[in-house]
Amino acid sequence: MGFPAQNSFREEISLVHQQLLAVSAERAERPAREGGWSRKEILGHLIDSALNNHQRFVRAALDGFYEGPSYEQDGWVAMHGYRSMDWSTLLEHWRSQNDLLSEVVERIPDTRSDTACRVGDSNPVTLRFLVEDYLVHLVHHVKQILE
Repeated sequence: MGFPAQNSFREEISLVHQQLLAVSAERAERPAREGGWSRKEILGHLIDSALNNHQRFVRAALDGFYEGPSYEQDGWVAMHGYRSMDWSTLLEHWRSQNDLLSEVVERIPDTRSDTACRVGDSNPVTLRFLVEDYLVHLVHHVKQILE
């Protein structure tokens, strides 16, 4: 326990969850922008992000490095069929995945925060960066859902 993201990770998840609860099922059906994903699909993308990052965080913390595939977002969103799912079901999935991810983040040893992580063909970053970037990415997309 120690790097800054650990201290605020669970609180940020909780805050975001409260914001998402204010979005109506009807509004969730509509695209955030013309020709783009519906708000349900954006939330689905955030579920995918939690799933992909869960693997990265655990493997980096346990193995002392991470190297794995990138995420093909359009394919994942389409494969899961988020557009046709119930908004409340998506919210439950999102919350469950992020509660579990919070548990993982809280258990990352300080000694692993600088662990090298390579996602796809991008340059290596630290585990600390991946955790912090997860929250940045989350907030970015939640703003789209709330617009």
